[in-house]
Amino acid sequence: MSLGIADVFDSLISHAKQLGIFDRVNQHEPTNAPGNGLTAAIWSQTIGPAAGASGLASTTVRVEFWVRVYLPALQQPQDGIDIAIIDAVDQLMAAYSGDFDLDDTVRNVDLLGQFGTPLSARAGYLNQDGRQFRTMDIVLPVIINDAWEQTA
Repeated sequence: MSLGIADVFDSLISHAKQLGIFDRVNQHEPTNAPGNGLTAAIWSQTIGPAAGASGLASTTVRVEFWVRVYLPALQQPQDGIDIAIIDAVDQLMAAYSGDFDLDDTVRNVDLLGQFGTPLSARAGYLNQDGRQFRTMDIVLPVIINDAWEQTA
């Protein structure tokens, strides 16, 4: 038993790349500023039991991923920055909602927050390496059945 996390990451990355809207899709939170253009970065944020979903023999797990969409904040036209970010987030959320078992790698994306924070997004700004980015962070909670064996 395990999370099968490599397959889950592969599915998340694949969904983002298949949209064809990102200049780059990272499987980690970048430690340096991304380039110009639209960037997505995906990483795990928290992991723990999905309370109320586990049986007596195994633990069902909730893994919270963050998907950050970046765009340089100092580009023209500035009125188009939020539109581009929201459009990208909309497409990602639609992709994750439309394939809520992520190619059969998870039980489901916790769309409505049965086990915690639901699929959601929040906008902000990020200064990195002297550059300012407009960002939107997607909370992407996934539920994985029977990940950890329970033994007496």
